[in-house]
Amino acid sequence: MTSAFNYEKAFSRNIGWVSESEQQTLRGKRVAIAGLGGVGGAHLLTLTRLGIGAFHIADFDNFDIPNFNRQAGAMTSTVGRQKSEVLAEMVRDINPELQVTVFDKGVNEQNVEAFLDGVDLYVDALDFFAFSARKAVFPACARRGIPATTAAPLGMGAAVLNFLPGGMTFEEYFRWEGCSEDEMALRFLIGLSPAMLQRGYLVDQSAVDFKARKGPSTIMACDICAGMAATEALKILLRRGNVLTAPHGAQFDAYRNKFVKTWRPGGNRNPIQRLALLIATRQVSRMGQMAGPAAKKQS
Repeated sequence: MTSAFNYEKAFSRNIGWVSESEQQTLRGKRVAIAGLGGVGGAHLLTLTRLGIGAFHIADFDNFDIPNFNRQAGAMTSTVGRQKSEVLAEMVRDINPELQVTVFDKGVNEQNVEAFLDGVDLYVDALDFFAFSARKAVFPACARRGIPATTAAPLGMGAAVLNFLPGGMTFEEYFRWEGCSEDEMALRFLIGLSPAMLQRGYLVDQSAVDFKARKGPSTIMACDICAGMAATEALKILLRRGNVLTAPHGAQFDAYRNKFVKTWRPGGNRNPIQRLALLIATRQVSRMGQMAGPAAKKQS
């Protein structure tokens, strides 16, 4: 039925919230998404239905049973199949004209330049603990002048940060230099969600395990992430609307019916952040989940 596809008809219901010329602008944009798990698959499907015309997607993992609660593409028929292959098939089924370049080994220092080549926007969807990949991608975006958006699924909501060319960088905000992985995990969590709206309703703290590099996640959070990130993508790519850029951010929590805008000048150097990191470090240490003393220097 590919011959029956028509781009203008397929995405005609977007018109009104975007103009016809803006829809064609989105058609000509290329978005890179690293990670196709909980949030990544949702990002890809949402942006495809927005009418984005080309993607670079990266993931080395295969679908498995524990992915079923939240990951787009995770079904009994896809267990054992590569996530990038499955998601590429899904979005091409939505838009047969879509240009999809697959990086099935994930993204790393060796292929990051190719991954970002010709890209208009990077959407971060890497696993929370994928520190080395983030340390490769975000600096490369800054060097190339590519806007970058990260949306984190937290509890039953999401937190969003944007890093735009000429503004505060990912490194300046999170301040990972010289940190252990435990420190990076805490700085990433506290930096993503200074308001920590999700903290009050975690009913089983044992589900958060820094040593095992795992934590709980919900489909509600992943879907909210996709909606918030796609909205940021629309504003950035069409250059309209107010885009909050780091050190400004936003968090919405559906469970608590609460939305907050956050502002942490200096990122994790901010005194409020330093105090939050100190408290979080002590709490996690008491839970016996850290390999060593984290946040030993709050620089």
